[in-house]
Amino acid sequence: MSELRQYLQDRKSRRTWSLAARDGIIATAGILLGFTGAGAGDRTLMLAATAATVAGVLAAGGAEWSEAASEREAQLNALEVEIAELQKQKSVQEAEIVEYYRKKGLSQDLAVRVASELIVRSPLKTAMESEHGILKLTSQAEVVLTGVSAAIAYFLGAAIPLVMTFFLPVDIEAEVIFVAALVSLTFISFIGARVGDMDVSRNVIRTLVVGVGTIAISYAVGEIAF
Repeated sequence: MSELRQYLQDRKSRRTWSLAARDGIIATAGILLGFTGAGAGDRTLMLAATAATVAGVLAAGGAEWSEAASEREAQLNALEVEIAELQKQKSVQEAEIVEYYRKKGLSQDLAVRVASELIVRSPLKTAMESEHGILKLTSQAEVVLTGVSAAIAYFLGAAIPLVMTFFLPVDIEAEVIFVAALVSLTFISFIGARVGDMDVSRNVIRTLVVGVGTIAISYAVGEIAF
């Protein structure tokens, strides 16, 4: 439970969720507006929106899971290397840790004292931090949570234009979906910036530029190509 709490409070995780929700809105709205521009009817739009949402959820969740799993594997490989090196060449490892702290600005004597104390307390943890920048190993639970939460966030974003497709008549659908996409993108990028420790105005502007551009181009392609 504590691990779940830490994951939910992590700023990087919150940024991932906001980006996944944003992608869900943009991708689904873009596909719908593209089909609308091509003159598709209600049935086609519903099928396109549903298929796009399912594919997007699986892709978003799978991509984040794969990235987190790869990161965990890299950490475990680094861990095995450090364990082997500590068993064979502990003095060499200590010299590398001293050099790490010396490059951070500590004097040679102070770097030696710091390295010596840290190695006594936790040689493996010290080596992982100084040589690989790893403060904490990613757990298997975090890998699963990363994939599942990204998929859920994408679905929540995609659900906005998806639901409208099922309940709005096709003749007003495009305008309403476009406005709803802009409003929801603004809201999500604002919240994402606040909880993810990003600049609010820049994040909102970037999101709207990407969203409006993607949706407008999708609609234009539908109009021109079909």
